[in-house]
Amino acid sequence: MQLIRHIVSAALLLSAFSFSQAQTPSSSSKPARSTAPSATTQTSTASKATAAQKSTEQSDKLDINTATADQLKTLPGIGDAYAAKIIGGRPYTAKNQLTTKGVIPQGTYEKIKEQIIAHRTSAKK
Repeated sequence: MQLIRHIVSAALLLSAFSFSQAQTPSSSSKPARSTAPSATTQTSTASKATAAQKSTEQSDKLDINTATADQLKTLPGIGDAYAAKIIGGRPYTAKNQLTTKGVIPQGTYEKIKEQIIAHRTSAKK
């Protein structure tokens, strides 16, 4: 019986303390905000930064499906002949198709693979 009395007393004390904390007015009309960002805010900020970084990296890459011959020739190891072969082999669904289709040698591909991308083209109706 005493155990139940102690549990009830503790519960009443905790609820009274919680209620008094919730009813304490702050010095200003606005509720106080923590200046430290929450874990959720930090996570969403980090994921946005990662997405923005990936987007920037992809936008910096040259799309082999739409690049002009002059744009392709700015890549290391790509001259007039390889630029013409790349354009002639379009469309590409993946950038490694430059080697699998025999358009450029593996060594040349290794030099440019971080600078190119093959956006998939939408089917024309």
